[in-house]
Amino acid sequence: MKRILTLLSLAVLATLTSCKGAKALLPNVSGKAGEVLVVLDKSNWEGALGEDVRSVMAADCPMLPQPEPLYSLINVLPSGFTDLFKVHRNILLFQIDPQNTEEGVSVRKDVWSEPQLIVAVSAWTAETADSLFKANSEMIVSAFEQIERNRVIQNTFQFEKPELYKQVSEVFGGSPHFPTGYFLKKKTDDFVWISEERQYTQQAVIIYKYPALQTDNFTLKNIIEKRNEILKANIPGMFDNTYMTTGTFYTPITKYIKFQDREFAETRGLWEVYNDYMGGPFVSHSFYSPDGKEIIVAEAFVYAPRFEKRQYMRQTESLLWSWEWAGSSSK
Repeated sequence: MKRILTLLSLAVLATLTSCKGAKALLPNVSGKAGEVLVVLDKSNWEGALGEDVRSVMAADCPMLPQPEPLYSLINVLPSGFTDLFKVHRNILLFQIDPQNTEEGVSVRKDVWSEPQLIVAVSAWTAETADSLFKANSEMIVSAFEQIERNRVIQNTFQFEKPELYKQVSEVFGGSPHFPTGYFLKKKTDDFVWISEERQYTQQAVIIYKYPALQTDNFTLKNIIEKRNEILKANIPGMFDNTYMTTGTFYTPITKYIKFQDREFAETRGLWEVYNDYMGGPFVSHSFYSPDGKEIIVAEAFVYAPRFEKRQYMRQTESLLWSWEWAGSSSK
């Protein structure tokens, strides 16, 4: 009996996080950030397999003020998958053929362009392809999410504003990296605000710290209570008795992540200005200082009232994943 291979693994995903190494002589990727090219025949795209792909890859982004899909999907028929499409940044490739030697899911980087990610689902039947996709859907989404972050981080390293890393590290012993366009908006002994501001948008990262408790440092209740306390003191609104706080219409969500030897609680929610009508999405990473005596929180938030917010938020929160303790380097 032919083997069924599932090649997606944490080891494969780990290779997607590297921001260094030799570069192949490949063309730059095409397509827009947040797009995934789905190579699948028409009957399956319009059938159960296509419905399952859309339910996962185009599900609503978590914690945005208005519904926006996780990814914008573009369907291309296998017969039309020519060189023009092979250089796309993100490709979900279904290879459904009873003559396949193996069935499984594989992840490949930089096959036809750079920095590219291809997730290939190989199966003898559409039913098996659907089962493989659903069984590996969380890993598939994670792979596309990580490559999207890596592109932002690589661009940040290429156009970095290094003085911001130094200024933040002076307070916290480490910092995310920031590209040109961001500037230091506020700095105290325990709070820093770094922002990129345009006529109708603001993309910002704030970092703050507070003493660690004996227990329960990373419960949602404690994270939000400390967040509200610190933001009230540091981010005033435009008018008297207005300040940033956590929105209450949707309850924030927290999950616990380990990434490159760093563990943190990721919290997503909506922010608002008390006694005003401003608001938007935020995501924060909460983690211990190296000596374990303090909690450090690095948070990204976006204000873009005239625009969809998925890509603004993805760009800004990607910076959080570039956090480095002073003296180390992942470039």
